[in-house]
Amino acid sequence: MKKKSLIFSTVVAMILVVLGIFTYSCQAQAIKSKKYVQESIPTIFFHGYGSSYKAETQMTEAIKQAGVTRKIIRVNVSPNGYVKIIGSIPQKTKNPIVEVNYDNNKMTNYHTAGLWAKNVIEALQQDYKFKKVNLVGHSMGNMAINYYILDNYKNKKLPKVNKVVDIAGHFNGIIDEDDEPNQVTLNKAGKPDKMDQTYQQLLKLRKIYPTNTKVLNIYGDKNDGTHSDGAVTNSSSKSLKYLVSKRAKSYQEKKIVGKMAAHSKLHENKQVDRILIKFLWAK
Repeated sequence: MKKKSLIFSTVVAMILVVLGIFTYSCQAQAIKSKKYVQESIPTIFFHGYGSSYKAETQMTEAIKQAGVTRKIIRVNVSPNGYVKIIGSIPQKTKNPIVEVNYDNNKMTNYHTAGLWAKNVIEALQQDYKFKKVNLVGHSMGNMAINYYILDNYKNKKLPKVNKVVDIAGHFNGIIDEDDEPNQVTLNKAGKPDKMDQTYQQLLKLRKIYPTNTKVLNIYGDKNDGTHSDGAVTNSSSKSLKYLVSKRAKSYQEKKIVGKMAAHSKLHENKQVDRILIKFLWAK
């Protein structure tokens, strides 16, 4: 009898401990959440060339750990542009995160990248009926975002773009392809003195970029004299200013310096995490 009583007491004690930990965790999450806006606007992450959704997980997990959200789902895009949503967003979820994965991660047609971004947004919109969206891109992911905007600005059925974070964007060339370090200069407005073919296409953004959109441009400088992140020059990244700043609701730049400012390190950089979180969700 005593043995049964001891077992029962032990089980009750363990349940109380688990409940206590759960309650504390919920309270801690609630306290963290108070620091951030509580909205149903999804934030969609687009990865770079040759990459996958895994390049987004450092940032998305940092966002979750900070208490911004509790929900991260994934959207897979097949080589023919077919969209599959992996996971679901419950009603009343605040600040949901969407990690996009392009199966064909070496596709370089920017209009197609923008079309696939549209497919992702339309599929999510159909299921969740949101009116606004935040977009975050790294490297090639920035082209998916900006060509999505470029090719769909007349489509009033799509959600409004609330905020955009461009990380390591190659808006006016890539080193060893159509740009070299310290070869292109920008004027005060961000206009480059040399423009590649892609940049000339993007010039249309100066006339159609959404006026309700806030933009954060994050770029890296390895501090090795190249004024670049190793793959993209700072002038190429900063040339975004000339394309969008006159129309965007706001435009700001953040320079990251050092080894962790290398092109493929920026999405693993805790400083970038903090800057991104503050821009997107801080009250």
